[in-house]
Amino acid sequence: MKNIQDLDTSGARAAETFIHGGMRYLVVPQLAVDVTGQPAMITVGNSNIDALVYRWQDEAFVPHARLPVPGGEDAEFFEIGGRAFLATASLKSGAGPYELNVDSVIFELKDGAFTEFQRVPTFAAKQWTHFTIGERHFLALAQGVAMEGTEARNPSKSAIYEWNGERFAEFQVIDSTWGYNFAFFEIGGQRFLAYADHVARSRVMLWSGTRFEDFQLLDGKTGRAFQFFEAQGEAWLAFACLHDDTVLLRWNGTGFVAHQTLSGPGGREFVWREDAQGGELVQINFLLGSREAPITSLTSVGYRFADGKLVPQREFPTSGATDACAFEDNGHAYLVVTNSLGADIRFRTPSKVYRLGA
Repeated sequence: MKNIQDLDTSGARAAETFIHGGMRYLVVPQLAVDVTGQPAMITVGNSNIDALVYRWQDEAFVPHARLPVPGGEDAEFFEIGGRAFLATASLKSGAGPYELNVDSVIFELKDGAFTEFQRVPTFAAKQWTHFTIGERHFLALAQGVAMEGTEARNPSKSAIYEWNGERFAEFQVIDSTWGYNFAFFEIGGQRFLAYADHVARSRVMLWSGTRFEDFQLLDGKTGRAFQFFEAQGEAWLAFACLHDDTVLLRWNGTGFVAHQTLSGPGGREFVWREDAQGGELVQINFLLGSREAPITSLTSVGYRFADGKLVPQREFPTSGATDACAFEDNGHAYLVVTNSLGADIRFRTPSKVYRLGA
């Protein structure tokens, strides 16, 4: 893989790429910008910062727009009946003291311009996941935090919202504490929603026909993300944990069973990309240690199957990495990786665009 572009980002937390109106876009929400005189800490900085929107031009991303997304954690693109939307998640606002009760904004995209469509009151929001069941459109919101001195005035539980034809309305509240991630997938006609929580048990839920019910509680604390994929004639669920092992689970027909430990602590996100060789699971590693003394310079990994196990095929350096997205253009495969913290624990650190080779 070859690094073809550095993106000037500060506390980058997510990478969302999509095509609309014949143009490829990339949205990078940012958590914070460094403040002169403040100590180097992951919990400080000025979180009143924009999300960056780029467009793809001549094998590079060029600036397109900026969106007011304070304490940006995520962006999710989706379409409903020919309309295009971008749901953004805001963790916090302010430059100290900080406010975790923040509206997260859903934008509508028309002719390359983003306009505010709906504000959702959130509390330490982390991620949106859009999915459909038949003709119904849902948005799952992972949010919440359990820290001394924090007080939720907005709804604090992770939740699922449903499109009612005019806006998104609350559909189901999830038993949760410190939410990070949802992943929707289907196996043999059954619809599942996996939920990752930092404190509460992460779990897989099953659609009953009217709501999601708990199906399987998972081992492992400090859950961060899931990636479902099918390969080798099997269905798989990768589960990343920050301070516990990151693992690969296999569907055995009735539930998910442990198949392989991929790594120790540090796991943050995944990307599964299919190709002529079968597919690659990219694991993005965030940091080791504590929030007070984090080690951010880690190695992230691309795995491929060999003899029934995922084996590292490529490794690349990351710095407080938080997310990645893959896409193809003009016969080439690309990977965007967001880095959020430098080795000096400062937010200003470049995110990377790679062109992938064989």
